[in-house]
Amino acid sequence: MAEEENRVFGASEASLLIRELRDSFKSGRTKSYDWRVSQLRGIEKMIEEREKDIIQALYMDLSKPELESFFSEISTSKSSCKKALKELKKWMMPEKVKTSMTTYPSSAEIVSEPLGVVLVISAWNYPFLLSLDPVIGAIAAGNAVVLKPSEIAPATSSLLARLLEEYLDKSAIRVVEGAVPETTALLDQKWDKIMYTGSGRVGRIVMAAAARHLTPVILELGGKCPAIVDSNVKLEVCVRRIIAGKWAANSGQACISIDYIITTKQFAPKLIDALKKGIEESFGEKPIESPDMSRIVNAFHFKRLVNLLDEERVYHKIVLGGQREEKLLKIAPTVLLDVPEDSQIMQEEIFGPMLPILTVENLEEGFEVVNSKPKPLAAYLFTNNEQLKKEFVQNVSAGGMLVNDAILHVTVPGLPFGGIGESGIGAYHGKFSFDAFSHKKGVMYRSFEGDSSVRYPPYTPKKQRLLKALINGNIIGIILALISWYRK
Repeated sequence: MAEEENRVFGASEASLLIRELRDSFKSGRTKSYDWRVSQLRGIEKMIEEREKDIIQALYMDLSKPELESFFSEISTSKSSCKKALKELKKWMMPEKVKTSMTTYPSSAEIVSEPLGVVLVISAWNYPFLLSLDPVIGAIAAGNAVVLKPSEIAPATSSLLARLLEEYLDKSAIRVVEGAVPETTALLDQKWDKIMYTGSGRVGRIVMAAAARHLTPVILELGGKCPAIVDSNVKLEVCVRRIIAGKWAANSGQACISIDYIITTKQFAPKLIDALKKGIEESFGEKPIESPDMSRIVNAFHFKRLVNLLDEERVYHKIVLGGQREEKLLKIAPTVLLDVPEDSQIMQEEIFGPMLPILTVENLEEGFEVVNSKPKPLAAYLFTNNEQLKKEFVQNVSAGGMLVNDAILHVTVPGLPFGGIGESGIGAYHGKFSFDAFSHKKGVMYRSFEGDSSVRYPPYTPKKQRLLKALINGNIIGIILALISWYRK
């Protein structure tokens, strides 16, 4: 038993694994509708039967509150599964396409075919959801899948390894646990697609590894997601939603959580007072002791966040919070006002419970601030001003947007979730997940009837006139060419 537990997963093991999965895929088993449905139902059953185990694992990894675990990880994964089961037949149906006059008579369609064997490398901040959601899409599309959960959330990683082996077809769906050596061994293999969720630094490593084999990638990375707050808002509701999109979202450890706020100099004091009141109502006078806030994932990330906060030019900008408890790996909700733009907290994604507020003279200037930075995964606007909403959507570039709330847009299966620029490549969720793991194969059908000599050499002047008219879609030219064609 000890030998088995200490067994190293290296290049030879990775190579053998991918050969076994390719054999399984080549057998055709994963392509059938029945297989896909059976695996999706297996995931659905797994979530329903093992909900308590999932909640416990998330608590062990992140001290994630039970309701937050249920809402943000369990119910969201279950919804993705139900959506795929409901829509799968429709998604798999070929899409009819109109053909042109030059190919008449003919018909055409787009056929969705599975890519083959795909690799999903997930993140630690939502370790259950960000593992299962892409796997659901890959299975729905008919692929064999390897899941590499994050070693930074070890309890959830271990649980996923056990549950997927128990509930799913292990001849086509596998979990590989481990850290950098195991991930490196996997990345050295040739995959048909790789999906990675995490930091831009590791995203570059994944993309470089994929490039060696010309493997396509989906990269869900993140960035500094801004929230622009107008004075023309229902302030109490606005603040509650900011709190939900920052501190109630895994203590800010979410790629789409609000990273910083932009508001006017005049409105900032009023907003800070409302945030102070709202945080106390949500988490009490001592937020560090609140059971409704997750902890920082580990000591390394706790230290990283403390270093951001304790930078000489930053610490005195704290207007609310700042308390921390290293033993609990908790930092209180912290608001900072007008930190320097070149400070580290404004240069990197915070991924924690600190929220800088930048002030501007007007919100149009705020749009310029957002556009001066790398494009974020999400951007938020709080306002009742319809013109401002239009300008925001038209002039600010981001992976996704939400007006008058935060993070909830990812729960809408009809919207793609993905980044732009440095915040990511590709998108998924709902049918977008199915499409992300499918090849859209164009197919045209013709019979042997209706064949004309006009397309074949030798190209006489009459043939040339008719072919040019057909290609250009010139009806009058076609008629004249045909008259000339049949004229003796």
